[in-house]
Amino acid sequence: MGSENKNKNMTQMIGGASFMMLGTLISRVLGLMREMTVAAFFGATWQLDAFFVAYTLANMVRQLLAEGALSASFVPVFARLLQHDGRDKAAKLAKQALTVILLASGTVALLGILGAPIFVKFIAPGFTGETKTVAITMTRYMFPFIMLISVAALAMGVLNSLNSFFIPAIAPALSNFVFILFLYFTRHHLTIYHLAAAVLLGGFAQMSLQVIYSAKKKFPFVPAIPGRDNEDLKTMMTLFLPYAAGLSLNQLNPIIDRILGSFLHAGSISILNYADRVLQLPLGIFVIAISQAVLPLLSKLDPSDKTVFRDFVRDALRFNLFVILPVAILFMLLAFPIVHILFCHGAFTLDNARATAGALSIYALGLPAMSCVAITMRAIYAIRLPKVAVKSTAITVVTNLVLGIIFARFCGLYGLAISTFFAFTASAIYVAFALRKNLGVKLNILTKDYLLRQLLSLVIMITIAAIFAYFIPFNVDASISIRIVWLCAVGLISVATYTLITLILKFEEWEILLSMLGKGRSRQNKGDDSYDEIK
Repeated sequence: MGSENKNKNMTQMIGGASFMMLGTLISRVLGLMREMTVAAFFGATWQLDAFFVAYTLANMVRQLLAEGALSASFVPVFARLLQHDGRDKAAKLAKQALTVILLASGTVALLGILGAPIFVKFIAPGFTGETKTVAITMTRYMFPFIMLISVAALAMGVLNSLNSFFIPAIAPALSNFVFILFLYFTRHHLTIYHLAAAVLLGGFAQMSLQVIYSAKKKFPFVPAIPGRDNEDLKTMMTLFLPYAAGLSLNQLNPIIDRILGSFLHAGSISILNYADRVLQLPLGIFVIAISQAVLPLLSKLDPSDKTVFRDFVRDALRFNLFVILPVAILFMLLAFPIVHILFCHGAFTLDNARATAGALSIYALGLPAMSCVAITMRAIYAIRLPKVAVKSTAITVVTNLVLGIIFARFCGLYGLAISTFFAFTASAIYVAFALRKNLGVKLNILTKDYLLRQLLSLVIMITIAAIFAYFIPFNVDASISIRIVWLCAVGLISVATYTLITLILKFEEWEILLSMLGKGRSRQNKGDDSYDEIK
């Protein structure tokens, strides 16, 4: 019976993650197209550095308020309420939470507009003259984005708790599409300020899609006066504040990169941003998709049953590593071809491509640690351990700051990428030990047998990819179609090799995937879409 429940939970997690991956894939591809468009129009210039600093400020608060503390505090409470007390009480919580988030995000937006000069001076102390002026102006333009995206994040939490993952995942794709469309239609009179307008329009589109879909699912987004007697709202707010404190520390990481990057040569911030944007493709498709699918399921498990909770976390982490390890290695090996194909157009030079590829390779090295942190932090949220969340982010920030100062001095912009890798690795180790201590049982993630099988699979995959690249090297002078075919060929051969070896070695993940696909066919034959409705 326990085995059946375990497989059911994992099947639900993988099914939800699959919908998230599909929607996120579309979103990330459009996100890369957005960056390609920006690179073609602006290259790597001081104007773009100013925009990225302004966007970092707005995006930082978005991740803190909207996709960070709000998700961590709202989803566990909402999911349990929905499961045990029904839709009416859950809808009441959502409406009152909407009022709270509108007031909070509106206040932050106003403070951001008024305090823009201080924030820009803090995040980019190396900026002077016109660069500083442009960054301040665009910061003021973009802070209202926070209100739009906060409402979108609340709608995403509602939909994910209803086991609806595709629409929340594809909503950012609509945002990117609107962004690209706006730049295209204004290309003849394009200025750096058009980027700020494109961000706002995209945020409005992302919010509107999810709010409309939530209303269709019988959860209309109408603000309600927060009730003093609403214990669920009090629980949410009790969790929100410490999570916000912890996540606010985590948001210092991009600030640290911007501060140190502002003292490096011109274009360094843009180079790091391009590398990070490419990394967002695997990070969003796999890491965020899996972690978003995990949180509602973890919240519905009985936290007092330590063994069941541990088994689900362990299996989720193993599935995550099963997927992300080959992806990370491929992005490390193919960093230059990927960057060259995506960005080497217009004002983006070959030197820009080499620098971006170097940063991307280092960032990709940290993907496994980032993914493990994302999932273990969801477990921390589900069992309500805000102090662990704060300590974890503090470790990340301190490590990133100290090593960033050291490595940037000797390795330039690559040093900032290296410090990011070590920061997330340290955080992953700490959270794993903290979770083990709380549960009182070993997580048993990296057993000897698992490590040997995984290592063998990856070594064979790397060998096959290296042989292909040796005999048929990447040609920067070839046409774009030939370069794309080359990249796809290496990727497909590598994935096929990894798939074959892991099937031969009988990885448990394949059993769950094949079981899920079998159930998926059965649901299709019955005309049932079980992942889009709460049971």
